[in-house]
Amino acid sequence: MKQNLLVGVLGKNGSGKSYTWKALFGRRVNTGKNLRRLYLNENEYVEVFLINGSPGERHKYVGEIIKVDKPRIVLCSLLYSRKLTETLNYFSDNDFSMYIHYLNPGYCDDYNSPLFYNLRIINDVLSSNSVICIRDAKVDIDDRLIEIKDFIYGWANRRGLLCTKKKTKKENLLF
Repeated sequence: MKQNLLVGVLGKNGSGKSYTWKALFGRRVNTGKNLRRLYLNENEYVEVFLINGSPGERHKYVGEIIKVDKPRIVLCSLLYSRKLTETLNYFSDNDFSMYIHYLNPGYCDDYNSPLFYNLRIINDVLSSNSVICIRDAKVDIDDRLIEIKDFIYGWANRRGLLCTKKKTKKENLLF
């Protein structure tokens, strides 16, 4: 059983990757240097490391962006590009299962793109105890957010990673 979890949002520029994190946290969030709380309900949260702005867009190796020693859960924007293989290999090599929402294929991407089929990205991800979901980011985001939180909740609960603390007034205003 993989010990870590990558929750990725995959897409081209403008597909809704950063918007997903903004909606999930209830505010604009940037890549940080520390873990942050992601509340999954009123009283339970997990600690996550967020990479908002994909390693491909930053022209950086993902291992240089993650400043926390061995985070258990990483939320990461994933740019649909040739550098994607390098980023996914990092997570696979570091014992991460992957749960990825691929946003808007077919809207500005081609399902038969040589990127995914020639580079075997789909096969590589699926062979590493992972899930890829295709989602339309042009529709209401609420169902996607519930789906992401439910997946994280189940994964974290099974591994004893859920923390309990009632949200502060400030945190309640954000959600």
